[in-house]
This record gives sequence, C-alpha cells and structure tokens, in this order.
Amino acid sequence: MAWFKKNSALVAAVVVTAAYLVLNFFMLSRDIYWLFLLPLAGLVLALFIMRFETGLLVIALLTPFAVDFALLPGMELSMPVEPMMILFTVMFLFRVLVERSFDRRILQHPVTIAVLAMLVWMLVTSATSQMPDVSFKYFAARLWFVIPFFFASSQIFRNSKRVKQFFYCYAISLIVVILISTAKTLGNFHDLQTLHRVMQPFYNDHTAYGCVIALFVPIAFHYMIVPDGEGKRASSTVLRPLLMAAFALLLVGLFFSYSRAAWISVIGAIGVYFAIRMGMKVRWLVLLFAFGASLFFFYQSDVLYKLGKNKQDSSYDLSGQVKSISNISTDASNLERLNRWASAMRMFKERPLLGCGPGTYQFLYAGYQRSYQLSVISTNSGNRGNAHSEYIGPLTEQGVPGAALILCIFLATFVTGVHLYRSAADPRIARLALALTLSLLTYYIHGIFNNFLDTDKLSVPFWTFTAAVVSLDVFSEKKQKHSENQISDK
Repeated sequence: MAWFKKNSALVAAVVVTAAYLVLNFFMLSRDIYWLFLLPLAGLVLALFIMRFETGLLVIALLTPFAVDFALLPGMELSMPVEPMMILFTVMFLFRVLVERSFDRRILQHPVTIAVLAMLVWMLVTSATSQMPDVSFKYFAARLWFVIPFFFASSQIFRNSKRVKQFFYCYAISLIVVILISTAKTLGNFHDLQTLHRVMQPFYNDHTAYGCVIALFVPIAFHYMIVPDGEGKRASSTVLRPLLMAAFALLLVGLFFSYSRAAWISVIGAIGVYFAIRMGMKVRWLVLLFAFGASLFFFYQSDVLYKLGKNKQDSSYDLSGQVKSISNISTDASNLERLNRWASAMRMFKERPLLGCGPGTYQFLYAGYQRSYQLSVISTNSGNRGNAHSEYIGPLTEQGVPGAALILCIFLATFVTGVHLYRSAADPRIARLALALTLSLLTYYIHGIFNNFLDTDKLSVPFWTFTAAVVSLDVFSEKKQKHSENQISDK
C-alpha cells in the first residue's frame, strides 16, 4: 500500500493510459477513428498556449502534406491541419477577448474592413441559402482560414522577420511535394492524364498545384536576391545557393504542373512588375484592366468566334499547351470551364442579390447546364469542383455584394502593396511589400479561371500574404512626402 501511495502519479498514468487504449480499441472496432487524435491534440494545445506564434508556423509547415480524411460520415477535414486551425482559431479569439490586445489600426485598415464585410455578408447569405447546412459549414471553414491566417497573422507580422519564417515553412514542404511530383512525372511525359494527377494526394489536381507554385514564385525570387534582415546579402552566406535551388525547383514545378492559368498568372505579374517599376500609377493599372475587360464584354461574340477556330487541345509539350489556352472549340478543360460559367450566370439571374448560398454551386448547377454546352468531362453529380472562377463563384453563391466584396479585398490589397512599395522608409520593407503584392497578383489573375479559397492549400498562403501586406502597411515607417500624398495618388 505504501508503494502505491509513493508512486501514485505513476499508477494514475498507467491506469489512464490503459483506459485510453481499451476505449480506443473499442472505438476502432466500430470504425470511429478520431479518439486516437486526442494525445496529439493535447500536444498541439500545449504548443499553442506556450508558443502561439510558432503554432502558426507549424500549421504552415504541415499544410502542403495535408490530405482529406473522413473523421465521421459527412465530415471530411484536411488532416492534420484543419483541426489545428480550428483549435488555433478558438485560442486566438480567447486571447483577444481576455487580453483585449488586438491593434485597432489593423481593424481600421481598408483591407480588414473589406474582409469583415465579406464574412458578414457570407453569414447573411448562408442564412438565406438554398442549402443552409452546406452554407454554414462553408462559412465555418472560411472562419478558420481567415481568423488565424489574416487576423492573427496581421498581429504576428508586426515583426517582419515572421514573414520570412512563414515563407520558409510553407516553401520547404512545397518543394518536397514538387520533388515527389516531378519524380512521378519522369517517364510519363506522353500521358497528360497521368501528369495531371502526379501531385496527388497532396494537391487534388494540377491547377491547384500550379496555382500555389505561382503564388510562391515572386516571393521566392525576392528572398533569393535581396538583403536579409541584418543587411547582409544572401549571396554572402550559404543560404543563397539553397534559395537559388529552391527557386529553380519552383520553376520546374510550375512548368510540369501543366497549368496554363498558372503560367499566365506569372507572366501577368512580371508585366505588372515592369509597369510599377516604370512608375505607372495604380489607378492607371486598374483602369487598364477594366478597359480590357470591357472590350472583351462588348466584343465577346467576335472574340469567341476567333477562339472557336482554334482546334489545339491540351498537350504535354509547351507549344501545344500555349496554343490550347485559347481553344474553346475542342479542349475539354476550356469547354467545361465555359459550361460552368454559363451555368453560373443562369443561376445568378435567378437570385442576383443573395445568390444560391455559399458553397452550394457544385450541388445545384447540374440543372442549369445545357446539352449543347456539355463537354466530355461534364457531370451532374456535383463532385468535380465549383464555378472555376474566384469572381463568378461568389457572384452566383452570394450575389452582386459577394462578388463586389471579394473584388474590394483584392483591389484594396493591391493598392496598399503598391503604395507601400513607393512610400516605405525602409527599402527592405518596400521590396518585401512589392514581392508579396506580385505573389497575390498571381492569384488574382489565376482567379479568373479557378477558385481555391475554399481549400486550406491556397487559403493559408493567400490570407497570410494579405495579412503581411496589411501589417507592413500599419507598422512600417513611411516617407513623409509619400504619406502626405498617398490619398491623392490613389
């Protein structure tokens, strides 16, 4: 008896462990698997309590490796990161309520106001949705993407070195995925369908894979060539060759993603970079884009007629892929995208203000398809993605206000980044702001053809980079001349 009293802690630990193992085996026998995650959840909780900022970096490190897993019937999460995001969200909100430490300047920033408005309107349209259960789940997922990686990150990035740490964490894992995918590509160059799946199970398809690589190309180039945080050039350390190798691997991954939208987005970002360096004002860049979109709208019949004459399908060679970008006659991917857009516009016309509800397009669009627009990859089962546009998707699901708000977020972030590049007193902050803005621009361009903000793979870097632009703008010192003229320049 004395031994038990002396070793009571050990005895308690053995009893609890034995009870946990018995209960876990019982649950596994009934095909219930979530109980085995409890010890890991305890470790993650301890990490978030003791090293809150490190917890965010751990999620970034794990995100490229996450895979979808059905914990319960009808409940599929990206494991292990989405449960970590949920826990992180709860912890962050608790800290904010208890400590009241959230910086008001971030809340008053135009980008933050647009993000908050987006979330409020998404909640409203979830309540009016044609499928409320789907929409509220979609809204909940958007919360645990936005709260940690925008609101929490904007506080954490008060120290700009944290931006580099985030980049390293996500990029290292992404490069490992690129190495695995590229190795699987070898020997399959003549099988385009296989090439579109080599990134699985880490990324669902080649478009998401190419999109995230494109997102990291500008920021990777920035860290490869600019001075580091201590003012020494990366070339003076062993880090420079590693960063050069990482950048080269990103380009290899981008090429072998065979994602035409990703290629276009990088080329577009390069063009905007030169326009900014030549001193073109933001309003002219925006007006130029609006002018081009208007021309397409007014002359779309002529444009589509010309594109319809192109018979080049998707190909495993670069020239064939480039030619197929404009093929809306036989290329299955392009035909299906047009089918989704046409279906989305028919749905929008029925509910232009409130939309059909966040996350519901894929379950409802089948009845809006037309037989003459179907492609060989069309489906009525709602299992092959969404509206294929970051602009048309919100327009259909959340009405005109939903599309307007996502445009406001993109535009406000872009304007903030460019003005910060021109107004920051510290050249390193200015260059970092431009790199982040160009990285985000690749997604804005890619968003014309696909939408991925409902996935953890793209939401994590997208909202984090957006938060970094806001944080740098709020906390960095500005040149006096630019600060006085910032409003008039806009």
